Amino acid sequence: MTMPLLPPLDQLDAARFDTPAILKKLASSSRRLAELKGIAASIPNQGILINTLGLQEAKDSSEIENIVTTHDELFKDDVLPEAFANPAAQEVLRYRQALRVGFEQVRASGLLTANHIIQIQGELERNNAGFRKLPGTALKDGAGQTVYTPPQDPAEIVALMRDLERFLNAPDVLAVDPLIKMALAHHQFESIHPFYDGNGRTGSIVNVLYLVKEGLLDIPVLYLSQHIVRTKADYYRLLQSVRDEDTWEDWVLYMLEAVEQTATHTLATIHAIKAALFDYKHRIRAQHKFYSQDLINNLFTHPYTKIDFVQRDLGVSRLTATKYLDALAATGFVQKQKIGRGNYYVNQALSAILLGQTEARP
Repeated sequence: MTMPLLPPLDQLDAARFDTPAILKKLASSSRRLAELKGIAASIPNQGILINTLGLQEAKDSSEIENIVTTHDELFKDDVLPEAFANPAAQEVLRYRQALRVGFEQVRASGLLTANHIIQIQGELERNNAGFRKLPGTALKDGAGQTVYTPPQDPAEIVALMRDLERFLNAPDVLAVDPLIKMALAHHQFESIHPFYDGNGRTGSIVNVLYLVKEGLLDIPVLYLSQHIVRTKADYYRLLQSVRDEDTWEDWVLYMLEAVEQTATHTLATIHAIKAALFDYKHRIRAQHKFYSQDLINNLFTHPYTKIDFVQRDLGVSRLTATKYLDALAATGFVQKQKIGRGNYYVNQALSAILLGQTEARP
């Protein structure tokens, strides 16, 4: 079974995306995204959001490709990788590193190129295979039946990715709102399926980096994977429906709904992190003479911390770092847990937020 050449996105008629349903959903999702950009900018150390939310996205995006790992394993692996041999968690942590690499590239160049996408996928998969060069890739359903065969010819894959690069970077190619462009580009990327492995995770990173490139976000904090995991059957059905029946409106509405729902959820998470950060800041300052902003940043960069991290971030001795963390454990700010020969310290407030155990309101 061979597929015809995928038509470039610039051949679509922009008027197709001016339907009342799309315009209404575009307005509400754009509003939510603007709110998210504003609240994210109000956190003084934005690295906190990139780290904590990026770790969540890494898990959810990898679930789409069935690299399932629990949040708890993931957070522990992030802090004490030597104590865990969890390949799934290691793969998820590579996702976050790939996101960071891509973010730096987009921030430095203002572009999102095919070479950037190759580097992102290389970070994810720890190889330099690049675009597919051998035939035989097919997407199968749960019963093993082929549902879609992406382009097989290496030259065709390169040409399609070059077209996609132009679509992502040239403002005059299809004059539609950037959120609609993101939806169209995501479909095209997943249909080209340019890599042997990691297409879903790479596509997730491209989504959020495109929003950063377009100035809709300052930092990569809108991650659609959680919504896609929850609605996985719809996601795959609509992907295929566009290929079979040209149902672009349904696909765009699905992606705009994903943006709106995810932005709403992320707003609630950031509000909760802000409140916990403020609470810890004031109570630690009142109870402990060793309070510093660097300490707060350390406690909120990861749901778990360890002595080495405090030593590094605060520039103190190992003995001093141990005293600080043990004092925080004694006053209930962190929970001390022993793994192997090392200890890690759980920020209970942040951990509860990221595990969805506290009620957060947008």
